[in-house]
Amino acid sequence: MSRHIEWLAALLGAALLVLLAWSAPWLRFVLTVALAKGIAVLGLLLLLRAGQVSFGHALFVAFAAYAVAFAAPSVPEALLLLPLAALGSALVGLVVGLFVVRYREIFFGMLNLAISMVFYSLLEKFYSITKGTDGIRLPPVTIAGQALTGATYEWTVFGIALVLALAFGALVRVYLASSMGQALMGIKTRETRLEFMGVSGRRVLLAAYVLSALMGGVGGAIIAMTSRHVTPALAYWTASGELVFIGILGGAGSVVGPFLGAVAYELTRVYAAAAVADAWQLILGAVLLAVILFAPGGLWALLRGRRTA
Repeated sequence: MSRHIEWLAALLGAALLVLLAWSAPWLRFVLTVALAKGIAVLGLLLLLRAGQVSFGHALFVAFAAYAVAFAAPSVPEALLLLPLAALGSALVGLVVGLFVVRYREIFFGMLNLAISMVFYSLLEKFYSITKGTDGIRLPPVTIAGQALTGATYEWTVFGIALVLALAFGALVRVYLASSMGQALMGIKTRETRLEFMGVSGRRVLLAAYVLSALMGGVGGAIIAMTSRHVTPALAYWTASGELVFIGILGGAGSVVGPFLGAVAYELTRVYAAAAVADAWQLILGAVLLAVILFAPGGLWALLRGRRTA
């Protein structure tokens, strides 16, 4: 029954996003970025199932975004740039993961943060390569060989992000129901028992870490193709905190939660910045505090509670 509810919520949510993007054209950009961040937060969901929180996952978002920016002049096809950037992030995730999966809890989180900040510093300092804080402007890219512009380009990228969001949601749902996904819960509750059963907690966590890095890379590539401009801010610690914020806001109890939280976060930020330009962070903080106090399971748990009430 839970699976059917999630699928229904996902399809209704997708239809609602299309309706919003059609009724308010300026929201296409906001919703595309929200979907991209939702995919990245979906990767964090895997780690949260193991009781681990990464405070440096923006590393993989930024790496993929810069990979797209560097490769676009030579390979302008978006349908090639996206998987290449995602695989690059997965490879970085494998290298980083081999080191960080040895640690747990606060050590795991802070090591991820430290590595992400090292990458941020490299992006900022090597101006001759990365253009520093000025960032890199992406040249026009083609989609399936077509040079799209304006609303057509925005709709196409939005459609790609929406399809990938549904696909990764289904993938993570299946992954969590598999033996590997169940083992993640074992790491959270009693990892020693897994070891006694002959299951390596490090290998289970590493597999989830690489998959989460890949999803972070997909999100970063979509953000790069949407904004057409990448800066080191994508790797800054606040960007990683933003992903954790979204995860808490949406709730980690379902694959729908990350997308629900991402859309709520982006819409709240846009309208808060428009209403109170100098204090929009205060409004976001108040929203998160209200969710923690009144809906500890996130927005998804709140909606489920109302449905069953």
